[in-house]
Amino acid sequence: MTGQVEEVPVNDPLESKGPKVPPAYPPRTPPPSKKPVEAPQPQPKTKPVTTSLPLPGPAQARLEIWRPRMIARNRRVANWLYEANRWAPRKATAAVMEAVRRWEYVHPANAALEEVVGLLVGAAVEDGGKRISVHLADQDDLLLIAVLSHTDAQPDEQILGQLQAVTGIVSCGTEASEEGRRLWTLLSTEPPRRTAVA
Repeated sequence: MTGQVEEVPVNDPLESKGPKVPPAYPPRTPPPSKKPVEAPQPQPKTKPVTTSLPLPGPAQARLEIWRPRMIARNRRVANWLYEANRWAPRKATAAVMEAVRRWEYVHPANAALEEVVGLLVGAAVEDGGKRISVHLADQDDLLLIAVLSHTDAQPDEQILGQLQAVTGIVSCGTEASEEGRRLWTLLSTEPPRRTAVA
């Protein structure tokens, strides 16, 4: 052979089978789903509040449970804020008496109001906070006087005996609230009953 390359035919498997003919039937497609496709739900911008929270671990905020605030509705109310000092009882007594008389209550007497407010505010001052708040409300011929010490002092039960001895007291109580220790009394605005002489 003198430098000529002989071409050897290569058998192409596609050519050997002949031209490709499309099938006489369409290709099989998957059946449509029975359940319609749902659109994705929009995600809330804020996370939902859980009712139970895990206990805090190291370097985490302390979990605190708060009691609801005292709310007075459908009644007349008056509020005062004072510095917790020795003049607070006198200032609070004058303010409460002025409001009670402005609401046209004749009872309780000035002496009873002075004693009650003095006991409540004096006990709040002794709790050692920087300020106290006095709340007055009326409803159904009763006056509510509540004093908050804005401290974590524990409720003192001795004050209740002193309050119950005041004429016109219907009920009284002391409790811990989110705003600090709360002392409260309910006073009747009805005139005192006279005892019959035998």
